[in-house]
Amino acid sequence: MSDPAGHRGGPAAVHQFVPALIPRDATGSHTLLLRQALRAAGWRSEIFAEATHEELVGESHPIVAYDDVARPDDVLVYQFSTSSMVAEYLLGRPERIVLDYHNVTRPDLYGGWDPEGARRSTEAFEQLGRLAPRACLGLADSAFNEEDLRRAGCRRTAVVPVLVDVQRLDAVPDRRVLARLFAEGEGADWLFVGRLVPSKAQHRLVEALWAARRLYDPHARLHLVGAAPTPRYLRALRDLVDDLGLTGAVHLVGEVTDDALAAYFAAADVYVSLSVHEGFGVPLLEAMAAGVPVVARRAGAVPATVAGAGLVLERDDPGVVAAAVHRVLADPALRAGLVAAGRARAAELSLADGGARAVAAIASVAGAPR
Repeated sequence: MSDPAGHRGGPAAVHQFVPALIPRDATGSHTLLLRQALRAAGWRSEIFAEATHEELVGESHPIVAYDDVARPDDVLVYQFSTSSMVAEYLLGRPERIVLDYHNVTRPDLYGGWDPEGARRSTEAFEQLGRLAPRACLGLADSAFNEEDLRRAGCRRTAVVPVLVDVQRLDAVPDRRVLARLFAEGEGADWLFVGRLVPSKAQHRLVEALWAARRLYDPHARLHLVGAAPTPRYLRALRDLVDDLGLTGAVHLVGEVTDDALAAYFAAADVYVSLSVHEGFGVPLLEAMAAGVPVVARRAGAVPATVAGAGLVLERDDPGVVAAAVHRVLADPALRAGLVAAGRARAAELSLADGGARAVAAIASVAGAPR
């Protein structure tokens, strides 16, 4: 990464600010891909982060490093997805601000599972309420997210889908993971990718699998891939699995590498999402790109992301979900149609097109790069 001090005295730039730059994270990946698009368009662009994961050391600068290179005609893009001191820092700066909003889970969706998460959510919405009127442009991953920006007081908004490099999953899948998955025997493999938190509703997926095993497929399995940041919810989820007699049928995988994730998509028969709150749903797009048919609950931006390329359910009753999954798996024509439609939808949201749209939106504020 170039030294920000070397930019002193150069032309204006479009820089990004992010609370945390994390690998295999939707916001972190979007930030890195947007930097690539901004630089390709001709702007100087760096990333300034409050915290950076050790895998990405060298990809960002500390927030305060911007003080040494700031120019009054710079444009500062804030990747907003949580509360952070970054918001307070930007509120005190005179440069033009673009809010790139990735949604904040509402406080009530944390329930009693994660009081600290609920507190941070409340704080994030308060910061959004102060930043939105100050921003010259608000970018939203979806029309659903755009409504949050408008309610917060953002005067000018645009919908630009999150940048996703689905081709990273085209690499050779992890052979050991793939061999283990295919060795598990008969029965369909259900997959869901996302943090283990109440709003992602993994407990409803467990209940739906229980119904499916009783009604249709006694050997069906569920793979839940993702970090578990809420210990109380994780314990309750494990207890539910045990109580329903699903030990060995539900796999709490945790975080995985891209190669391992590619293996899970390669082995999956169906991708099932019963999340109650989605600002976009990157794994939905990844599943469609990987040729895995999608069954998802109607929530937030899910219908817009899927756009008719999957089965979108009005209810998440276990029997309803089990029947929908069985229909997809038992009807070859339906399955083939969903796979083809999913691949086409993923192509519509290509990285190249998304990067061009993001660059055009930012250029409407920053002007053409010099």
